Amino acid sequence: MDQATLLRGKPGRIMLAGAAFLLLVAMPYLFAHFRQGQRAANRGESTVKVERKNFGQVIRLNGTTQASRSFVVLAPKLEGAQVGSMVITKLVPAGTHVKKDAFLVEFDPQAQTKDYLDKKSSYENLVGQVAQKQAEEDIARAKDDTAMKQAEDELKRAQLELQRNEIVSRIDAEKNQEALDEAQVTLKQLKQTYELKRAASASTIRIQEIQRDRALEAMRYAQGNAAKMVVHSPMEGVVVYNTIWLGGRMGTVQQGDQVRPGVPFLQVVDPSRMEVRVELNQVDVLKIHLGQRAQMHLDAYPGMTLPAVLEEFSPLGHTGQFTEAVRSFAALFSVQGTDPRLLPDLSAALDLDLNTQNNVLVVPWQSIGAEADHPFVWLKSTGSFEKRAVQMGPRNDLEAVVVSGLKEGDIIRRAAIEDEPGAGLQ
Repeated sequence: MDQATLLRGKPGRIMLAGAAFLLLVAMPYLFAHFRQGQRAANRGESTVKVERKNFGQVIRLNGTTQASRSFVVLAPKLEGAQVGSMVITKLVPAGTHVKKDAFLVEFDPQAQTKDYLDKKSSYENLVGQVAQKQAEEDIARAKDDTAMKQAEDELKRAQLELQRNEIVSRIDAEKNQEALDEAQVTLKQLKQTYELKRAASASTIRIQEIQRDRALEAMRYAQGNAAKMVVHSPMEGVVVYNTIWLGGRMGTVQQGDQVRPGVPFLQVVDPSRMEVRVELNQVDVLKIHLGQRAQMHLDAYPGMTLPAVLEEFSPLGHTGQFTEAVRSFAALFSVQGTDPRLLPDLSAALDLDLNTQNNVLVVPWQSIGAEADHPFVWLKSTGSFEKRAVQMGPRNDLEAVVVSGLKEGDIIRRAAIEDEPGAGLQ
């Protein structure tokens, strides 16, 4: 390439480098101008109008519904029987409205019926043994009575023969005396053995009677256990299944499931009287009082709302789940009203009304700033925003009441803290 060609290309490279330098220098100014224009364009969206409306200050409490009056059905505990689990053969469907003494559940009664029949057979066998022992004792008593009578007669005869000793020979007189002595000894021995035999026989019979009575109680227990296989409702209400542990899973019972004795798998509740048990944070305890009203919402039915009244709360707190420094207090709200969908063990939210004011000036709480503990807002004036001191009233999680400093219809900045000169005040 010759020198003339190089000279012709040099001015082009110089112009390209100059344009790049000017663009590099101008980029910060262009970015700042674009950001200012974008903020100016969005400023209409970052403002809010001061409104006059009703203001509510509430506490949101979470709890679980439960019935004020209910009957918990337990898998029966059997007396005198070692049972691992029982099989449900019949079961009333959940949600069924039952009357008093209505059928609820039936367990497989075969094992208990067989046990009752076995115990009954053992009892009847022992009854027969007692009767046999008593008959044998009656026979033995009659035999001993006969022997006793014969010994007494023999003694009387020997006594009569002894009276003839004066007219008989000496040898016969000695024989009469020996016969009398023998009769006396025999009668004495019979009397002694008679009482011993009666005592021994009475003991034997008493042992048999004790065994019979024990068998009778065992039979009655088995009969009662068989009767427990069918459960009836002691009250009128709605059937609700409880979630329990079933063979490696959590769920509700069905026909064919096995339930261990003492497990509360079902309950009958009175749906006309429901309540909600909640946990109060210690910060909120001083804000509530008995008789305070709330609105109950169910997570399962978003459109359902019922009033509730605070009936009682515990004066003693317990440690929370996450820290021991903050304590919780149990509170009980009674639900005012009924609904067919309202059942126990539903997750519920209560909006507890602390302070309701009507027709007041309300602004978003984030539009309130503070400077030296004095609240202020950014009020829109001609072409700019100016700081305006205000007097605040109560606030909730979203809004705050303005007592003075603003009027209805004023335009203020939605956020008190923005990236503006003079607006970064805390």
